[in-house]
This record gives sequence, C-alpha cells and structure tokens, in this order.
Amino acid sequence: METSERRKQLAFSLLFGLWFPCCLAQTTTSSPARDTSTPSSQARVKVRLAGYPRKHNEGRVELFYRGEWGTICDDDFSLANANVLCRQLGFVSATGWTHSAKYGKGQGKIWLDNVLCNGGEKSIDSCKSRGWGNSDCTHDEDAGIICKDERIPGFVDSNIIDVDEFKVEEVRLWPVVATARKKMPITEGVVEVKHRNGWAHVCDLGWTVQNTRVICGMLGFPHERKVNKNFYKLYLERQKNQILVHSVSCTGTEVHLAACPLEYSKPNSTSFCLGGMPAVVSCMPGPLFLQNSSIKKKVKVSTNVRLKGGSKVGEGRVEVLKDRDWGTVCDDRWNLQSASVVCRELGFGTAKEALTGARIGQGIGPIHMNEVKCVGHERSIWMCPYKNITAEDCQHTEDAAVRCNVPYMGLENSIRITGGRTHYEGRVELLIPDSNGTQRWGLICGETWTTKEATVACRQLGLGYANQGLQETWYWDSSNVTQMVLSGVRCTGEEMSLSHCQHHKTVSCQKSAAKFAAGVICSETASDLVLNAPLVQQTVYIEDRPLHMLYCAAEEDCLSKSAAKANWPYGHRRLLRFSSEIRNIGRADFKPKAGRHSWVWHACHGHYHSMDIFTHYDLLNANGTKVAEGHKASFCLEDTDCQEGVSKRYECANFGEQGITVGCWDLYRHDIDCQWIDITDVKPGNYIFQVVINPNYEVAESDFSNNAMKCNCKYDGHRIWLHNCHLGGALSEEAERLFEKYPGQLNNKVS
Repeated sequence: METSERRKQLAFSLLFGLWFPCCLAQTTTSSPARDTSTPSSQARVKVRLAGYPRKHNEGRVELFYRGEWGTICDDDFSLANANVLCRQLGFVSATGWTHSAKYGKGQGKIWLDNVLCNGGEKSIDSCKSRGWGNSDCTHDEDAGIICKDERIPGFVDSNIIDVDEFKVEEVRLWPVVATARKKMPITEGVVEVKHRNGWAHVCDLGWTVQNTRVICGMLGFPHERKVNKNFYKLYLERQKNQILVHSVSCTGTEVHLAACPLEYSKPNSTSFCLGGMPAVVSCMPGPLFLQNSSIKKKVKVSTNVRLKGGSKVGEGRVEVLKDRDWGTVCDDRWNLQSASVVCRELGFGTAKEALTGARIGQGIGPIHMNEVKCVGHERSIWMCPYKNITAEDCQHTEDAAVRCNVPYMGLENSIRITGGRTHYEGRVELLIPDSNGTQRWGLICGETWTTKEATVACRQLGLGYANQGLQETWYWDSSNVTQMVLSGVRCTGEEMSLSHCQHHKTVSCQKSAAKFAAGVICSETASDLVLNAPLVQQTVYIEDRPLHMLYCAAEEDCLSKSAAKANWPYGHRRLLRFSSEIRNIGRADFKPKAGRHSWVWHACHGHYHSMDIFTHYDLLNANGTKVAEGHKASFCLEDTDCQEGVSKRYECANFGEQGITVGCWDLYRHDIDCQWIDITDVKPGNYIFQVVINPNYEVAESDFSNNAMKCNCKYDGHRIWLHNCHLGGALSEEAERLFEKYPGQLNNKVS
C-alpha cells in the first residue's frame, strides 16, 4: 500500500514536470546538493584563483567540491557573484569579473552554472544555481574575477588563493654567446623562468616541440625552429644550473607556460635533471622583427587578416577580408585561443589579451564572423569554426580586438621625454652613439616635426597615440641636453622607432637652439573620424547656383579661381553638391587643435572657424591630377546626432564648444554653403571623386588610413553619377586595382 502510494506521487511529479517545464527549469540553491554529498555537513567550499599570469588578486575561479577542483560557468555571472567569491578569498570586494575563459580554460568539472547571488551571501554555495555539477557549458566559458587588492582585517580562513607554491610569470631566453645578447630580438637560448629574485632553468627531459611552441609564442614569435643542443651542452655542463621545473607537458595551444601542466623541483631535492640538461629553444621571428637577423627563411604573413586602430605594434581591432570587403569580428566567445591564432597569423606570438566590447574602437562596414572557436593550432582564423552574422546578432560596439605578445626590442631605451607636466609630454631626446664609441643624449630639430613623427615617438615610448607634435619646446627647458643630433625626420607613422624613419645623414637645422627642439604630447586614447560613404553616393547632385547667392562663399574662397573673373552678380556657377556625415568611431572626442581664443569669426555666415582646413574635396582625372577642388574649414564642428545611449556634448551656437563626441556624428547637409566642388570649368568625362578629412593631420587620430573616401565619377555635362564609393582601406588590394587608371590617393595625402 505504501509502495503504491509512492508510485502515485512519483507519477504526479513526472506529469507536473511535463505540464510545467518552466518550473523545473528555475534555478535552485546549491545548498541541498552540497548537503547530500559528503559527511558532517561539510566545511565551506574552498575557492582558489588560477590561470595565466595574473596578479594575486585575480584569476579563473576554481572550487573544491567532493574532493575535486572545478570551475564556474560565466552564464548569468555578475559583480554580485564576484563580491561573494572575493570575500571568501579574504578580499574586501570585487572590482570586476571576466567571461569566456580570459584566464585560460580550466580542467575537470564545471561545478556551477547560472549562479545568482544577491551579493550578501557568505559563501558561493549559498547562492542560487542549477545545482552542483549541472551545467551545459564548456571550459571556454570559465568565469574569472578581479578582487580589490585590500584584505579583510583579521581574515584567517584557510581558503586557497594561489594554485601553486611556485608561479611561472616571466620567461626569457638566455643566449650563451655574448654577441648574441646585443642583437635584438633574442631568438634562441636557454629557457629561464623568473624565480624569487633570480632566474632558474627548466629540465629538458621529455621536452617536446609543443613546449617550444608555447615558449616562442610567449616571447612574441609565431613559430619555432630546430636548435643545435650539442652547442649548448658543453657550456651548460660547466655551469651550476638551478632547475625549478622538472617537467613540462604543453599541448601547443596554450598562450603561456603557466597554463601547461608543470612539475616543480622539490625544495631539498638533490636530483638536478639527471640525464638531461636545461631546455634550449630557437624561435622564428615574424617579418617586422627580421631587420637584424641572419635568418633566411621568412614567415609568411596573412593578407586577409589585419589589426587596426592600436597604438602599439601587435595591437588592434581584428579585421578580416571576405568577398573583397574588410570587416570586423564579433566578440561573442572571443578568447585567447582565437586571438592567438590571429596574432601568429600576423607574425607575432600568442595573444596577451583578447579584448571585447570594441575596446580599441569600433569598426565600420560589415561584421564577417561571430562565435569564433579556434583550438589554437590553426594557421588562420578562417580555418576556425565560426558563425555567419545576421543583422540581429552583433553591432560594432561588440568588435573584437587583440594585444599580441611581440618580441622585446629594447627600443624604449634609446628615447626619453623631459620637462613636461606629466610623463605623457615633453621634449624628445634620443640616445645616439658618438664617434668615440660612447653614447650621449641629444635633441631633434623641430623644423619638419609633425603629428606623424610624434606618433612614432609616442609608440616607441610606449605612451599610446600622439596628441600633438610640437616644433617649439621653450616652455619645457628642464634638461641640460642642448645639442641637436637628428634633423629632417620624416615618418610614415607606421614605424616602430624614429630610427626607422628617414632623416638627414648629417644634422642640418636652421633653428638649432634648444627651444626649437621637437616635443610630443602623447595620449592613451585618440579620436578616429570616418565619412559615411554611402550617404555621399546617395545625395550627390548638380546645381547651377546664381552668382548673386554666392558672395559669402566667394569671401570664404569656396569657388574655383575662374569665379573671380565672372560678371558678378550675373551668371551662375555649376556646383557638385552632396551631404557628408562624419562619425567619430575612436576612443576620444575629436576637438579642434586651436583653442577658442584663436578661432576666426566669419561675419558673412555668422560662425567661428576652429580649424584652417577640416575637409578637402577633389575631382581627379585619369592621370591623378586635380581638375577641380573644394575645401571646408570647420564651419561649426558639433554633434548633429549620436548613436543610442550617447549624449551630445558639442554645440556651436552662442560660441559653444566645438568637437565630435565618440559615438556621434557631424552632418553637413548638401544645402550648406561650401559643401560642394565648383565644377563650372570641368569637361564631361570619367573622374575620381575624393573627400579627405583632417588632411593636414592637424588633430591626432588612431587611424588616418580611413580618412579618405573615393568614388568613381561619371559626368556627361548635364548629370553626374557616383559609384563604388568607399573609404581608404575598406576594399581588398584586388578591388583597389580597379582604381589604378585613376590613381587618386587612398589616404589623406593630397597631391
């Protein structure tokens, strides 16, 4: 009877579950599962932080339950969860949390999923979840936390904060030959790991090519090479080698040695790698780092992946080429393994950071890939599984980016800035070898110094983007260095060091006093302006405008030279008109270089000009020669409109501040004066129509290559057509060859 009753109850429960699946899917507290696991109502769950090199107060969350360490899935994870975990570890609170296995993938069980804490719980097992061991996640979704580096007073809990007694954070190659230490980068040598205040070795017993691959990736190299161990053996036998790590078992997909299973030497062990020797590796540098190398075989770099918008080498928004169009990658499931495939593909090492949320600026155009899931062995991101994008999937606010490991070149040791109010600004000084073999600090002649040269200097200093390049620095006279050692410096802006730029063989500087030395103001962020190319193509038309309506335009030099000879006020000028919408997709507001005290009032149009030239408009013939041109000073640089969630900050009315906020755009309508090219003297034919923003590099940007827009233009004498309008660098090289018969500039170098 009792059994029959229980069967009825069970049947009712099953039916109830089928009728109301939503009820069964609700999260449950993990406490009941915990209570039935092991005896004695258990001690609290142990927590530890693990993962790739990290500070002691951050890492992948691992929980010890039922005698086994496991992880937490990032689904529904929140700062409240992180606060509970940080307090369990003895920290006062959390400052953030991470998703998608930022600190590397864990192993074993995923103990908790859909964890929902209110933030006041004493332990993570008091929070709601799907229950212990009940998860639909993979280790690609392991959650991490960042705790405030402040301990709870009197905290004596035995929870584990560090995974190992030893931590491998820094690795280097120590070349045996002294001359090899002077050549940068160092590509071959004995593997050394930082230990306490010195360096220790790794035993090579059981050493594999996968281990070498991981070491090379950490040090900024895309591939490994064979090494002559016998050469090193003779040297190492004479040394007293401290072996810290006895065994390494990497799979080759790890981005850091700390992610590989390691066995450490026992503190008082007398066994020092018997039968083996300290590990030696040799790495293949990417093309950018082959200048001083004797390596003949070169690494091929991908032509369908690139990084854009970064201030440092090996850093930027990931862009991929598909169907002749460059586009971005959505950050869903973006992790270090996928980022590392991109980095190696471009001739760098593994990824130091896989950045999400358009951290290095938003891209433009299509988004080609989503949910990229690389293992780490792939030769290209295109070989990894991924999803195609639908319009609802992603926005450019979710563009993925990377910071790659790059070889140490020591370039920052030969440059410094002095006299500035902060360490981001000052007069530039270079360390130059003297004729007698010694080195001395000297100044750079400021005569040809521009934003492009300042960009390279800031990059070499590791200080981000160039805010300004200064030709006079009399207000920063704080150093006893007075001699010019470099002049005529001309950079493209892409170089890693000023030594890679063109310059005079012998110093030639008309103003040789120290107050005319070059200076920089660097910044961690920069603006990035782009033109809405489709809008230009959609709004273009021709207007024959009477001369009596063009007096203001003539005063501001917005007509072609022949207008001066016209029979004013009779007759007309033929104008090519269009709208231009200029967006700021960077990470800093675009502000005019000149302060408001030097803005120029134009009474005719009733506005202030804040820049001499803000935009160039050009019509080029088949030879690349201008047949007509227009230009627009910054009439009224302001936020016409902004994307959702962004507020306007700049408005010109009543002598207001001028600029363009990040995420906003300035719309110059087709019916505004000077928003045109005067084509009165242009004959019918095929042309290239070109618009260039910020043509004189007056204001710093993170990317100048997208400042120019080009279109094919056909004019029959009565009507005009634009087609193929696109930004510089938006199409493949193959697509750009279609414009070769019209060799207009792809960037903002205007002839």
